[in-house]
Amino acid sequence: MAGSLPLYLKIQRHLLEKIHGGDWPPQYRIPPEERLAEEFGVSRMTANKAIRDLVQKGYLTRQPGVGTFVTDRKAESSLIEVHNIAEEVRSRDHAYTSEVLRAEALEADDEISVYLGVRNGARVFHTLIVHREDGVPIQLEDRYVNPSRVPHYLETDFTQHTPNEVLVAACPINDVEHVVEAVLVDADTAQRLDIAPHEPCLRMIRRTWSGDHLISYARLIHPGDRYKLRSSLHTN
Repeated sequence: MAGSLPLYLKIQRHLLEKIHGGDWPPQYRIPPEERLAEEFGVSRMTANKAIRDLVQKGYLTRQPGVGTFVTDRKAESSLIEVHNIAEEVRSRDHAYTSEVLRAEALEADDEISVYLGVRNGARVFHTLIVHREDGVPIQLEDRYVNPSRVPHYLETDFTQHTPNEVLVAACPINDVEHVVEAVLVDADTAQRLDIAPHEPCLRMIRRTWSGDHLISYARLIHPGDRYKLRSSLHTN
């Protein structure tokens, strides 16, 4: 019941209602802590906790000396770590769905043989999947997998499990290579991502290793206005 909620959660719920309802769009400066504390009859420390938690969850961002603002909550992925895209979407309290366009075995061409470390013409596994957040496409995943390392890959129901889940379960990943560039995509890709052909996209080339063995090579394409990539470095 609403009356049993901790005071800081009541403030959070109020803030989220304003954000999700569109009253406070991205870049909107929210009321300061002291005003929220006065409005809800709580201490400034309680108001601060409500705001701090939403900053940590990515709904708000602080600018020292200026104020606290609503963020543009684009889908986000790490440039350093490899995460399950379904978990990323759900961590934002959004609904994840996927559409499997292809799940097949085929012969490696020149590009695939080089990037996956197999001979030209070798049998490889291929999946083409559209990942969606709240029904909106955020990634087209075009992935090739070495069948000698993940022999049961194509037996997966990819509407229930992402390729990342399958690969991590079969072969613990210890090394990752990322290459990112801005691209314009062809008409088929634009249609699959539900964007206009002229809209810019981010393309990430990802290769993953388990031990000394190349496991997969993937081309991940994201609509530029729906996705951002993040990297952080912590030093002593």
